[in-house]
Amino acid sequence: MDIVLKNQRKESILQDILPYLAPDIYKLIAPHSLQLGSSLEEIRLRCNQPIVLRTTDQELTITRQGKLDSKLAGGYRVKTEDLSRTIASISDNSFYAFEEEIRRGFITIPGGHRVGLAGQMVIRDNQVHNISSFSSIAIRMARQIKGCASSLLPQLVHKGRVNNTLVVSPPRCGKTTLLRDLTRILSSGDDHIPGCNITVVDERSEIAGCYHGIPQMDIGPRTDVLDACPKALGMMMAIRSLSPDILVTDELGRKEDLYAVRECINAGVNIIASVHAGSIEEIQRRDILQDLLSQGIFQSIVILSRRHGPGTVEEIIRWEEE
Repeated sequence: MDIVLKNQRKESILQDILPYLAPDIYKLIAPHSLQLGSSLEEIRLRCNQPIVLRTTDQELTITRQGKLDSKLAGGYRVKTEDLSRTIASISDNSFYAFEEEIRRGFITIPGGHRVGLAGQMVIRDNQVHNISSFSSIAIRMARQIKGCASSLLPQLVHKGRVNNTLVVSPPRCGKTTLLRDLTRILSSGDDHIPGCNITVVDERSEIAGCYHGIPQMDIGPRTDVLDACPKALGMMMAIRSLSPDILVTDELGRKEDLYAVRECINAGVNIIASVHAGSIEEIQRRDILQDLLSQGIFQSIVILSRRHGPGTVEEIIRWEEE
């Protein structure tokens, strides 16, 4: 079964991003806004290196003459000034105001788009304290693709409740987009299940795409978001204070995550989560993730790929209780 992840917005998602780009970068990219359309996934700006535009199925650059080209060597090389002006615009010319986000390595801008940061790290007490000099940024487009989970949901519901579900996916295969739409549908309710109270523990600000704590994505009327909150901490907070029917989170991987998932299930809360992996076999090679499978925590496992584009469902594995 394929979940076709196509942006439903008629205008280019680039319109959200363009105002933040340095003037020279803006002039090169803006004329291609409609051509790139909804297929653009990332813009990479690396100091002294060509602009890189990653679409659904190819990697492109833009030459000094403003032409799209698949050969990076001929691309416009990003200047230090281009990078600094773009970062200044993204941070509203106030690094202090975005200090905590910079420490986490990314800034979220209106629309829920995430700007990853790289450069010279300032480390204190084995923690990132700041980034003193920036060398590159990765602007990752956030997409609301309503309905992409509609055909999958009936297979995740058993006896009127959603199964504890694990979405297994390599990077860039649509797992966050799928989690977002599952959240929206389950929060709203449909023919298969009534609307549920949902808490999203959004450590990387990707599912809800919060900007200053406010979701930029439609994640349903019964959804609460713990934005930029560590997963294990957020799951325990949700149990104590938000009384969710379902908890949604992204990219499990730490030992404390597994403990928190068990606590949620023991409290009667259903879990929908994801992990970075390409197959069940890959999960089994990682001790902590293998525990998730061996303990029978999840009744449904959904494996995604890009074989027919982002969101291709390769397999659904079920262990449903009678």
